[in-house]
Amino acid sequence: MGKPLMPDVIVNGKKISAAYIAAEAQNHKAPPGKPGFSWREAARALVVRELLFQAATEAGAIPAPEKLDETRIETDEEALVRAWMDQVVEPREVTDEDVERFYRKAPARYCSPDLFEASHILLAARPDDTEARARARGMAEEMIASLREDPAGFEELARKNSDCTSAENGGRLGQLRAGDTAPEFEAVLRTLEVGEIAQEPLETRFGVHVLRLDRLAEGRLLPFETVREQIHEDLEKLAWFDAARELVAELVRAADIEGIDMFAQTPDN
Repeated sequence: MGKPLMPDVIVNGKKISAAYIAAEAQNHKAPPGKPGFSWREAARALVVRELLFQAATEAGAIPAPEKLDETRIETDEEALVRAWMDQVVEPREVTDEDVERFYRKAPARYCSPDLFEASHILLAARPDDTEARARARGMAEEMIASLREDPAGFEELARKNSDCTSAENGGRLGQLRAGDTAPEFEAVLRTLEVGEIAQEPLETRFGVHVLRLDRLAEGRLLPFETVREQIHEDLEKLAWFDAARELVAELVRAADIEGIDMFAQTPDN
């Protein structure tokens, strides 16, 4: 057998095989044509997992697996590491001043969502059916031209032509929150004035759309007292992750690791 392209990794004398790392690499995205990126990220993740397991085992932590969701439960190893980290991770205390400062610094995080009311005419056509797409686009362009002359005809065109269930309501989709629709759909909505019909057909994975914005209620900054508790919880989570990251860095600095540089920047290949 030839020599593997990537080496085994040794963590305080415990081997993590190159084959195991290669299997884990499938869970780490990489730029196209750069498989080495995934391998290094996988190797580092497995080193961290091994270091945490070794530390938890040495400390004598006792695993008590918890239910993750309706179908999954922690493994003994996961429960062991969690129990140990619950004991040793000491995040800094989050103060009232921290909460107020964060609110003032990042108010956009705590706004009510934008609300849209929109109507559309959907001409269904699969993305891979170029002929159907072309026909749908041509029909949509004709409708838009017609609507320039008679904007009030939108509802009737929707009832007669739209392939969406909203056709029976004249194309009205009702109230939409930011994120409820396809990104390209929302992007066009944000360019329109209330009552305006998009002057170009919109293509999504569902087909070709003629789109109108009926109403927009922009999100507003929520009062501080309304979001105080949420901000406190968010900052506590950040503090925990910061403390856990520093704990991992200390374990890495103290460990004997061969086969991977844990602190080198990951190259692009």
